[in-house]
Amino acid sequence: MSEPHAASGPSGGHGDGAPRPKRPAPLLFEPTEAQPDDEHFFGLESLTDPRELLDRSTELVLAFRAAADRAMEFQAMAAAQLADPGRFDKLDDAAIADRGRWSEDYTRKMVEFGRSLLKDRRTDDEPPHTP
Repeated sequence: MSEPHAASGPSGGHGDGAPRPKRPAPLLFEPTEAQPDDEHFFGLESLTDPRELLDRSTELVLAFRAAADRAMEFQAMAAAQLADPGRFDKLDDAAIADRGRWSEDYTRKMVEFGRSLLKDRRTDDEPPHTP
């Protein structure tokens, strides 16, 4: 009796029961880069009532501010971690400033802010102390 062929069966296996990895299909064209449409910004351009437009645009402004503030907190925590003297791969202020696209003075403030955020986070994670 002969052995089965290497690529036999509907599972596409190698003959040993292991599934055969599928190769991605080759791209026949380069995908086009998405072009921003300046006329379509969260549907605001279609609002005709100025009250509704003010309400919706204000909601967006507040949401973007909140997102920017939160992102800045993460930047500060990352800067503090990168500046941690206990890290073997610690970065100096100039290197962190370059990565964050900041001045060195601003970097020092961000590192300090990040350390306070990390300290607050650690104390929040600790269970309440009961005497």
